[in-house]
Amino acid sequence: MKILDWYILKRYIVTFSVMMLLFIPIGVTVDLAENIGKIRDHEVPFDEVLIYYLDFTVFFANLLFPILLFLSIIWFTSKLADNTEIIAFLSSGVSFGRFLRPYVIGATIVCLGALLTSSYLAPEASKGYNEFKYKYLRRTQVKETEDVYRQINDNEYIYTSYFRPESNRANDFLLEKFDDEGRLIFKLTASTLQYKPEDSSYTLTNYKKRFVSEEADKLEAGSKLDTVLPFEFESLAPASYMAETLNYFELKEFIKQQEKHGAGNINRYKVESFRRWSVPISAYILTIIAVSVSAMKRRGGMGANLAIGIAIAFMYVFLDKIFGTIAEQSTFSPWLAVWIPNMGFGVLAVFLLRRAKR
Repeated sequence: MKILDWYILKRYIVTFSVMMLLFIPIGVTVDLAENIGKIRDHEVPFDEVLIYYLDFTVFFANLLFPILLFLSIIWFTSKLADNTEIIAFLSSGVSFGRFLRPYVIGATIVCLGALLTSSYLAPEASKGYNEFKYKYLRRTQVKETEDVYRQINDNEYIYTSYFRPESNRANDFLLEKFDDEGRLIFKLTASTLQYKPEDSSYTLTNYKKRFVSEEADKLEAGSKLDTVLPFEFESLAPASYMAETLNYFELKEFIKQQEKHGAGNINRYKVESFRRWSVPISAYILTIIAVSVSAMKRRGGMGANLAIGIAIAFMYVFLDKIFGTIAEQSTFSPWLAVWIPNMGFGVLAVFLLRRAKR
């Protein structure tokens, strides 16, 4: 690496780091101002608050990483252009591709850091952040509670129309057991299912049992039945933020388990898994776009470059959220939904790079 590479790479890393250090305290201040009343009302211990904001810092930095990276590159590259330093570089015989090399090196460093953060550090921080938030700051439901369907083993399936974790209760409960050839051999229904955590048993109300055989079916019914069932009550519905709290390998295993259980919201977890790679890779795409936009002097100066950069950055985040939501709420491919913004902005990066070279 030559002096030019070290000069640009240093500006790349330092500007991005400073941008992080400027915006993260703002986010912490806004969150504290919004929640200070609830924290005081619950008399939350100071050490828990401190740990929460440490987790919030990592969570917030991982969330805003693409926008802050994009704006930091536009900021310092526009300053280089305004000071005619880029013109001096190119006039000395340095090609635009060669000029981009330290930017690519910087993007590689940031990509590896973002990959490590999103795969290991951010999930751990997200766990503490969400647990604190739902314990002290919110009282909203955090579990999927409607139309819960699970495959609890190779031959047994359960269903409930509504699941109440706070009262250990489920409505319209159904348990079906099949043989290895897929024939129904047992069916249990109940209007309500009440879990008793003290002995891990269940109470069924208005239940019906049906034993299926080739000779004749056997039916049994009653108003109440105390029994033991082959599943844990909490396994009916995991926390909605569960995927965010698992590292990459834990998340892949969790997805396999949920697919085996027939979870209806499996796309939500797949979207989170694919984002662990797509967001860090976006460092390259956003870097090329930012350099291409800000490498030439404009009549509006740095302000014009920042305006264009902010519009592009928020468009990227907007598309990422839109397609992610579509995949979570439909049968749209999660992989395609996560990578469409990168593919679209990758084409834009190639177009802007060719234009900047001219």
